Amino acid sequence: MENKIEKKASDFRYNTGETKVPWAAVGENYNAQDLMAIIRFMMQGTGSAYESAVKAVEEKVLELDQISQPPAKLSLDRQVAKAEDMCDAYLNTSGSTFLTNCTAGFEIACKYANLQPGDEVIVPAITFAATMAYPLSIGCKLVFADVDPKTINMDPADVARKITDKTKMIIPVHIGGYPVDMDPIMELAKKHDIIVLEDAAHGFGGEYKGRKLGTIGHFGAFSFHEVKNITSFGEGGILCSNIQEFLPEMRRARFLGTDFSRQIKDWLYDVTAIKGKNGPFVATNFSTTEIQGLGLQLQIARNDRIMQARYDAAAYLNSRLAGCDAIIPQDLGGNGTKPTFHLYKLVLDPEKAGGDVQVLKKKLAQKGVTEIAHFGPLYRFQVLKEYGYDEDAIAATCPVTEDVFYHRFTHFPVYGLTQEQLDYMADAILESIDEMKKGI
Repeated sequence: MENKIEKKASDFRYNTGETKVPWAAVGENYNAQDLMAIIRFMMQGTGSAYESAVKAVEEKVLELDQISQPPAKLSLDRQVAKAEDMCDAYLNTSGSTFLTNCTAGFEIACKYANLQPGDEVIVPAITFAATMAYPLSIGCKLVFADVDPKTINMDPADVARKITDKTKMIIPVHIGGYPVDMDPIMELAKKHDIIVLEDAAHGFGGEYKGRKLGTIGHFGAFSFHEVKNITSFGEGGILCSNIQEFLPEMRRARFLGTDFSRQIKDWLYDVTAIKGKNGPFVATNFSTTEIQGLGLQLQIARNDRIMQARYDAAAYLNSRLAGCDAIIPQDLGGNGTKPTFHLYKLVLDPEKAGGDVQVLKKKLAQKGVTEIAHFGPLYRFQVLKEYGYDEDAIAATCPVTEDVFYHRFTHFPVYGLTQEQLDYMADAILESIDEMKKGI
């Protein structure tokens, strides 16, 4: 049996060079038995055949343990950098920054915009709570834009109506991976000197008029949470920006503003503020791991195939539902616009269906079909009431949101389903609407 490879000196986040007494970056390495626990977690099973296969793998892992060494670093090293390079190549950007999650990207963008208490931030009335979390937490005033009745995305016309001289940021959200109409929003932003942060949590790989989602606004943030089209072992996010002067700052904003190109007296580095739009801000820590970086690389490499499979499923559902006059067809893209099909959106005409989406939901639940309308109107959450927002007053300014959420739309899964499951789902939708029309 060969001896293990000799350990080399680690850089412990900064390069100390070769040394007689190295200072390891990793305090306690994972061993072969730890790896077996990970294998069992990632490839779960029961029964004698499974246990036999695991035992065979364990023997080989223990053998490999004798001739290998653990990674010198587990955080912010080559795998993270390679994942960022792959994102840049895929999105046609530069400086993409891998973060703990998409919400961390929102925070950095908001800090760049130098948001202050009382500043107004326009968000869509329907989105995930993360979209509003940071501005709300620092005392900004959230202004809720109504949604387009077909796309359920932010309505640019309502954004225009709700801009004031206090508006500092607009956050359009590509719900379900279906592109927001970005051109009028960017025109408004330019006219009023407003920062646009694209919430592209569902949008990695999607396109609007030939441009990748998340690369059109001043900032774009993507999510690689476990439920998204691709993931980085359950959590992770990418932040990109079109603000060229901020790109050198973005990765320092991920790790406390550390600056290894300069040092204070008798120490190894300096810590500086990050340059924002109208002044400096203090960075916090959103470091990501090498395992996450490797996981993201593996899934980016197959993202186009994933999107194609999702498109095929959505197109099939469209074809099955096309004969039902109560359903408004899902937009499949075209002419430079490409959804990611993170979700399949069904929009109902209640008058033609003989009932609204709440009736349809109950019927589908009885038939065992999963559907979830993404997301609840933000202004209905208790946290907004605790911050002094009047939900009924806001609802009055978002009539389309009230109508579509409570009466017209829901979402269905389109990935990881067999053809039989797709068939069953289409049949269940059509049967349910037929029952509604008949008053059954």
